[in-house]
Order: sequence, then structure tokens, then C-alpha cells
Amino acid sequence: MSPRFGQQIDQDFLALPLDALAGAALQEARTAGATHADLRVQRTRSASMQLRDARVSSSSDVVAAGLAVRVLLDGVWGFAATDRLTPEAAVATARRALEVARTCRPLVAGRVELAPEPVHPDVTWVSSYRQDPFTVPVADRARHLAGWAGTLLAADGVDHCDVALNLCKEQKFYADLAGTVTRQQRVLMAPEVTVVAIAPDGPESMRSLAPPAARGWEYLTGDGWDWDDEIARLPGLLAERVQAPSVEAGSYDLVIDPTNLWLTIHESVGHATELDRSLGYEAAYAGTSFASLDGVGSFRYGSGLMNVTADRTVEHGGATIGFDDEGVATRSWDLVRDGVLTGFQTDRATAALTGLGASNGCAYADSALTVPVQRMANVSLAASGTGTTTGDLIGGVEDGLYVVGDKSWSIDMQRYNFQFTAQRFYRIRGGKLAGQVKDAAYQGSTPGFWGSLKGLGGESTYHLGGAPNCGKAQPGQVAWVSHGAPSTLFEQVNVLNTRAEGGHR
Repeated sequence: MSPRFGQQIDQDFLALPLDALAGAALQEARTAGATHADLRVQRTRSASMQLRDARVSSSSDVVAAGLAVRVLLDGVWGFAATDRLTPEAAVATARRALEVARTCRPLVAGRVELAPEPVHPDVTWVSSYRQDPFTVPVADRARHLAGWAGTLLAADGVDHCDVALNLCKEQKFYADLAGTVTRQQRVLMAPEVTVVAIAPDGPESMRSLAPPAARGWEYLTGDGWDWDDEIARLPGLLAERVQAPSVEAGSYDLVIDPTNLWLTIHESVGHATELDRSLGYEAAYAGTSFASLDGVGSFRYGSGLMNVTADRTVEHGGATIGFDDEGVATRSWDLVRDGVLTGFQTDRATAALTGLGASNGCAYADSALTVPVQRMANVSLAASGTGTTTGDLIGGVEDGLYVVGDKSWSIDMQRYNFQFTAQRFYRIRGGKLAGQVKDAAYQGSTPGFWGSLKGLGGESTYHLGGAPNCGKAQPGQVAWVSHGAPSTLFEQVNVLNTRAEGGHR
């Protein structure tokens, strides 16, 4: 697969003895009678920088590398990993993985089967980016971020400014007994700017809306986001919030901007349609799911306007990759079509267990030392095929709220009951915005909320949001993921006054 911008996998990663490691480990597993075995070499470089009032408060740059061997012996998984990248270490790691499988065999009630997958010999995939951010000197990164902070601190009403930047370069080599061999590299960035005002009744803050994205340094210089415009607007938005009245609790029509709705999609659809969660295999970390396999094709998830896809191929997506950590070629598929549940997210084991056919490529491990688990794809709500704008949706609301930017959230252990706040709530009166209100949160149940979806913006309103820190599994793993949505209209959603709910007046 040729990368769009001509980027190549770093030569120092390709120079590692990847084929020799794979040959040594896989031969050991083959000799022991494993029906499946895979070796994964992973190197992840993570850097972060935080500035407080234009001064660097912390900075880090860490590289973690190692190899992992996973085997399926007599239908039982075995896994082991090491940070030593030698053929001898690969053999020893394979032996440990085989011993884990033999030890666990008496304790396992059912035997694992894997859904079939075509062999993908010797393929390469690189994400879409123009400039590797790790080629930018640390001093230049700090200077760029401090420039943003200095501009904001010079504005009236801004008392403090926090700027954060997280960078990641993930490189993976995968090989298995069937003959699949993949080499992959992706680059991800998560910038964030927050301004703070110390108001008489307490501090107020306003944060940038730019999402994390699989992009390079060009993201911070205007390719993919207009930072100049956002930084110019933040002080005025913060000043308006300071003066905003507290919301009156009640039922409102909501026009929800995609910068807010992505998180609602993530929690109420993305996690709810992870099949391992629905089957009860994932329960201790954030619970299971109300959505069940027997509801496919019949369960009414939302209104007929709701069409949701899972996609591991969308450009610049946080969960985008060419092949997952089981050697499965990634793709896009439906989760909800015309408001009805139509699919789940699977890996090879859950796909085989439930008779769903091939895996849709959702196995992922966040490091060489962690075992692949079923992780979320980029889950997105489709826009309408019309030219409907956000202004059109607002213009059709007599009494409501316009919701922009994510903030805090809460959802129960079955992904059913939830509430979400936002960076900004605007009052809508007579089809026009009437200034910000604060202390608001919208509340609902997943099918009820999505059932109240009554309007969709067109492609011009579509935006890809997301998170760099989606957590799952024990020991815990973290993954990047993106979620797209257009502007949307929901009718008569319950809105709380969070200040009153917290016992304050």
C-alpha cells in the first residue's frame, strides 16, 4: 500500500531483525503443534509537552519496544512478551507462551476457534501525514506552543492559559504461521488549548475544539484545523461564558454540534457495539452492553435517520490502520442502518464464536507487552444527503439549546443511561442564537435519545472528532479513536442544571 504523502517506515525500525525474529518464534510454535501463532514486534514513541502560562511545565519523550508471541495450542491461548529483540529471545518467548497455554488448558471450559482470514504476505502500510512531528526539535515545539499561549494571555479576560501536546509514532511488524506478514507505521497528534478566567463566583474555562488526529506537524500549522481562528475566538467565548446565566432545567430541542456528539457516539454506540462487551467477556472495565447479538436486524437503536458505520480505514482516523493485530485487513461496515442494529465490532475469536463470518479487524494491543483485545473502530454517524446547514437546524428550533464541544460525561455499566456536558451551550429562541448559558448537562437513555433524532446536517457540517485515551481491558490499555458526525437535531431532551443538582444555587 503506497502512502498518500510518500512517507516510508523509518529505516531504523526496518533494520531490526524482524524476519529472523518471526522465523525463530513461529518455528518453535509450529514444532510444538500450535494451530495458530503470531509474532508482533512493536515500537512506540510517545512525547508530551505541557505549558502553563506560556512556560513549559513538563516535557517527556519515551520509546518502548519489544516483541510478543501469541499461540493457540489445543484451543487455548498462550501469550508472552519480552523487550529483547534477538532470535534467541524470540524462541524463549514462544516457549513461555506455549507453557502458558499448557498451564491454562485444564482451566478453560471452551476451546478458541479463529474466523478464517486470507493470507496477506509482505504488505506495508503508512498513515497519511506530511511531516513527522518527531523531526521537529523540542525547542521549536515549545516555541510554537508558547506563541499560542502568549497571544491568549495578552487578551482581556484571560488569567491563565494551559497548552498541551501529545505525539505518538507507532510501528508494528506482524507475522503468523499462515504466512501473513505486515509492516506498519502511523503518526498521531493531540493538541489542546485551555483558557481560564478567575470570576467572582469561581473559575471558568474554555477549551479548543481541535480533535486528536492521525496527522503530522502540519496539523499545528493550519493543515486540518484553523488554529489562528480558534485562538482568536477563545478569549471572547470565555468572556461570554463568565457572564452567562445559569440554564433553566427542563426539556429542550437540542442542536448538537459534531464537536460534542462524537463523545456521545463513543460512549453510547461505540462501546455498546463491541461484541466482547455484549457477550460479557468485557465486564470489569466500564461494564457490558445493553445491545445483544439477537437484536441484529430487529432492535430499534434510534430513529430512521440514524446510520452509523464502523471504519478502520478513514483517513486521519485515530483507529485507522491497514491491518489489525491478528493480521486482518481492515475495512468499513454498518453498525446501525435506518435506526436498526445491524452489526457489531469483532476480532477473529468473537466472529468465529458467534458465526458472524470474518473478523472486521478490531484486534489491537497498545504495546508489545500487552495482548491484543477487541478495540473500537472509528464509529461515525452519517450526514444527510442534503445541503442542510447548522444554521438551518437552529432556524427550525423555537425553544432549545445549541451544544458545542465535549467536556464531562457519565454513563452506566450497560451503556444505557447517560449525561453529557459541553464546552458551550447557547440558548435558541425563535430560531436564533441568544447567547451562552452555563451549568447545563443533557441526559437520556441510549435508545430514547437516538430515537429523538429528528434532523441531520449535510456533509458541510460533518466533522471527525475523537480521543487519544480510550481505555479498556485489565491490565488497562489505551487506544486512539475517532468519531465523525454532522450537526444534529434532537427533540425534547432532558436538560439538567448541574449547579442545582450539585446542591449549589
